[in-house]
Amino acid sequence: MRVVSLVPSLTEAIARSAPGALVGATDWCTHPADLDVERIGGTKNPGLDRIVALAPDLVIANEEENRAPDLEALREAGLQVLVTEVRDVPQAFRELARVVEACGVLRPRWLDEAEKAWAALAPPSRRTTAVVPIWRRPWMVLGRDTFAGDVLSRLGVDHLYVTHEDRYPRIPLEELRAAAPDLVVLPDEPYRFTPDDGPEAFPGLPCALVSGRHLTWYGPSLAEAPRALGEALRAALR
Repeated sequence: MRVVSLVPSLTEAIARSAPGALVGATDWCTHPADLDVERIGGTKNPGLDRIVALAPDLVIANEEENRAPDLEALREAGLQVLVTEVRDVPQAFRELARVVEACGVLRPRWLDEAEKAWAALAPPSRRTTAVVPIWRRPWMVLGRDTFAGDVLSRLGVDHLYVTHEDRYPRIPLEELRAAAPDLVVLPDEPYRFTPDDGPEAFPGLPCALVSGRHLTWYGPSLAEAPRALGEALRAALR
């Protein structure tokens, strides 16, 4: 198989499951760190001619991360495109199994380990409210129907814009502060929040700086996510 991946988390999943299959990936595909394939641009602006020139048997995409016109153009060029949709943890496992199968390899051990890690998660002893910014200038937060929102919910964190009509609404900072959440969750992607860039906007509120890979990626990182995220959330609430 010759595979091009347009989704960073799925790039990592394919690299772990089907070594040697990947021939192209986006500039944002950072895992594994030693991945040596043709870089074909960003998730929103891939170089379509470069992808076609790689003559892949399969292009892996996601309905949220990639633009429909780009995917249609690849199909019109004669390429097979598999489009995933991931809105919660169970769906992530189903889609990962589908991607691995499409790559022509057996179900990998890491996928079983990830499912076991989430199945073994104890029910939260208490619920915590949060706002979860994913961008600033302008401020944007998690809204309805998101994978990251489902991840947090399973860890006992209810984000306050889960019923918003938009999936990633723009909310003024003053409104986020006035919502008075128990916690502010600040991932390091897509915006790279750091100890010096993010927490200062929420004086008096505990802030959990978390790995965006653990919060938003669906792939091998799912096996580590319950522990890593749980530790970061608990540390912020102490």
